[in-house]
Amino acid sequence: MKLKRMVWLVLLCLAAAALLPAVAEEGQADSAQSQIERAVVSYAANGVRDAQALSALAALDPVLGDKWARIMDLWEAPVTVNDALPDHLPDDDSLCLVALGFQLNPDGTMREELVERLKVLLAASEKYPHAVIACTGGGTAADDPTATEAGRMAEWLEAQGVEPTRLIVEDHSLMTAQNAIYTFDILAESHPQVRQLAIISSDYHIATGVLLFGAEAILRESGIEVVSNAAWQAPSGTLSAMFQAGALIELSGDVETAFEIYYDTYDIHELPPLHEGD
Repeated sequence: MKLKRMVWLVLLCLAAAALLPAVAEEGQADSAQSQIERAVVSYAANGVRDAQALSALAALDPVLGDKWARIMDLWEAPVTVNDALPDHLPDDDSLCLVALGFQLNPDGTMREELVERLKVLLAASEKYPHAVIACTGGGTAADDPTATEAGRMAEWLEAQGVEPTRLIVEDHSLMTAQNAIYTFDILAESHPQVRQLAIISSDYHIATGVLLFGAEAILRESGIEVVSNAAWQAPSGTLSAMFQAGALIELSGDVETAFEIYYDTYDIHELPPLHEGD
């Protein structure tokens, strides 16, 4: 698989680091994108920042180099997972509560885990009644192509009395990186007042959500910050560091490599077949 080849390439590059210049000379195959992918795969595989790859990236493209150094800072920072949102967040529509979706049942109904996430979201929406609410997630129901995670989430929230005018429905994504990309698209177009995000999901998913939404904010230079989170304490579930690397690579624009990694490392729940561009 391409992922295994990439890991071997990273290891070979690290082994030869003392013999290679920090910056690729003109005519070599190295590129800014290859340095980004080397940096994130190396960190996922070894847990150590690849300073040479980041230095080479900065030399090739100083703006990208600065952005990806900040993304690596974000990845390395510990994330405290909260049961509920704290009291100090802004009580106005500059705050957006971002609810991350979960695969639907084949018939299009919500699984228990998604309902539990929504209960956490509902409490957050009541605590911050002026916040915008983003429901994220596309069509993952095997037998109902009309059902989407975000659509079902919005219906549930409206049934609990949440005003529809507060809701953003991002219903095209299948992966967390796509949640971030498409949600930022909507915020930029329709809710430019949003400056802070709070991520709502299951506990094992929070760190990934914080990383990817934070990374997308950095890449876009949006000025938006991920400031908090609230989570349902799931009985099981994990997301690997290599999965996070794939998601970061998707944010960088290399969808093909990202999906190679997803297929190799997707380690929770069964999804329907993933298709690039969905």
